[in-house]
Amino acid sequence: MSISSSLNAGVAGLQSNATRLASISDNIANSSTYGYKRVTTDFESVVISSSGGSYSAGGVRVTNSRIIDQGGSLVSSSNATDLAIRGRGLLPVARATEVDVDNGDTQMLLTTTGSFRTDSDGYLVSQSGLVLMGWPALPNGDIPTFPRDTSDGLEPIQINVNQISGEPTTSMTLGVNLPATDTEAGQAGGTQSLSVEYFDNLGTSESIGVTFTPTVPAAGSSNEWTMVMKDSAQDDAVVAEYVLTFDDGRSSGGTLTSIATTSGGTYDPLTGVIVVTVEGGPIEINIGSIGQNDGLTQLSDRFAPISISKDGSPVGNMTSVEVDGNGFVHAFFDTGITRTVYQVPLVDLPNPNGMVALDQQTYLPSPQSGSYFLWDAGDGPTGDVVSYAREESATDVAGELTDMIQTQRAYSSNAKVIQTVDEMLQETTNIKR
Repeated sequence: MSISSSLNAGVAGLQSNATRLASISDNIANSSTYGYKRVTTDFESVVISSSGGSYSAGGVRVTNSRIIDQGGSLVSSSNATDLAIRGRGLLPVARATEVDVDNGDTQMLLTTTGSFRTDSDGYLVSQSGLVLMGWPALPNGDIPTFPRDTSDGLEPIQINVNQISGEPTTSMTLGVNLPATDTEAGQAGGTQSLSVEYFDNLGTSESIGVTFTPTVPAAGSSNEWTMVMKDSAQDDAVVAEYVLTFDDGRSSGGTLTSIATTSGGTYDPLTGVIVVTVEGGPIEINIGSIGQNDGLTQLSDRFAPISISKDGSPVGNMTSVEVDGNGFVHAFFDTGITRTVYQVPLVDLPNPNGMVALDQQTYLPSPQSGSYFLWDAGDGPTGDVVSYAREESATDVAGELTDMIQTQRAYSSNAKVIQTVDEMLQETTNIKR
């Protein structure tokens, strides 16, 4: 009967608009929730085939969907490990409760933003109990090759804030000017010396003692020096000795013309490097290329260490941790060195809106979302990681209030339909009287 179908359609309208109001209220309630993705309610008509010229109202049904790929605005913060995504991609996280169990069955969840801080065990955990996941780096800071279509290589990021670290010296540069007058006939032939600090494999400060002894000829100028290097870690044992000859020509006067190796590593004239082996291992020392004034020179009458530099550092304490735009987690030490300890990939899926929404603004890949892939941040379709930032809620309060007015009117109209059907049925009942 058509009048009965009208009643059923009105009831369906009440239920559908009540569902829409629930999604609106959820959106408004989370208008200040970082990373919240709004829920939309879509109405679909239900058509019942008519027969014999009568029409039956099918009513309406609703489907709810969460718009996960719609991002909110980014707002700055004061915490270096507050993270957000600028563009496409999601951060891999895990529940802290699963990490604490440590049974190897940590499930990867996805989120778009989080405020992560180290807990008592050093894990980067958000206030809602989500642990940031990443690939661990090797001791030299390189990231090994991990599978990109699975989360098997990901680990909860754990920062040892009490970590101390040092880096051994592996290369240095000697920029020293030797006095040309010392190689002239009649000079005393005094030795020039300097000490260059380096750090061994345990972060201990050692030094390479370098002496320059001129060759004094019977007449004229020799433009020749003997360079000897000694290692303090080996009780000042000689580790290298070279004979240096300098040019006195008009165009390239004062630059190296040849280097003869007495002991130690062979000189490379193209790179200007010699390899000297100290107790802890080899150190590449750049003394300048042939014909160039980028290292050792012989000019004027003064001995002058002009530019001496080296890599490596003594043992230092970790002071802070930051995540750069490419997802690399860097640990900073009070000695000025920086080490890469993890890389946070960005996860992308063909249909982000098909993921299963869970508590705490987390999502789980599903068959509807498609297979995920772990990208380097800023590579492929993904955006970059923004530190000192959070993503605001995607809720537009003004728009939700407008939808609420429309929902209220629609609900009232459906209630009026039910009231009208009730009155018509009452009239039908009164016919018998």
